[in-house]
Amino acid sequence: MADTGNTSKAARIGMEILGWLLVAAGVAALILPGPGLLLLALGLWVLARNYEWADRLLDPVKRAAYKGAAEGVKSWPRILMSTVLALGLIAVGVIWGIRPPAPSWWPLAEKWWLFGGWGTGVFLIASGLLALGLLGWSMKNFRYGTMTLDEVYRERHLDERPRRRDQREQAGDHPA
Repeated sequence: MADTGNTSKAARIGMEILGWLLVAAGVAALILPGPGLLLLALGLWVLARNYEWADRLLDPVKRAAYKGAAEGVKSWPRILMSTVLALGLIAVGVIWGIRPPAPSWWPLAEKWWLFGGWGTGVFLIASGLLALGLLGWSMKNFRYGTMTLDEVYRERHLDERPRRRDQREQAGDHPA
């Protein structure tokens, strides 16, 4: 969707920076602990205001996120593992924030042991809490609720073939 000219140039630049930061954090969180697909989708959503390529990528990322949410609660071992990992992430965040002294086996300088302090710790704790919240949402909707992936895709207008935003608006679809 093209910029309408109603927003100031500074606001547009700020939103673009925010979008790219969210995309970068999302890509990093796909590998590192954190809500990767969620951050990636948020970043693409912000960038989709100005870039058609971001708009085209948004629906497949949303589909992958919903699919992961549904598959993550299919069995009790998956639920248990996700819960343990989220609680472990919270515990690591607390330890990271407290920053105990480096152990004797640590080969680098003390300043490289758990660098980042509470800034990193809070991010890890927030990621763990978000993971628990998303796990609860997934259980409520996909495991114990009546929601199916096909229904979600239909309700959210997440077609197999991504359409441009202007095509969705002409068809009467409104992105959720």
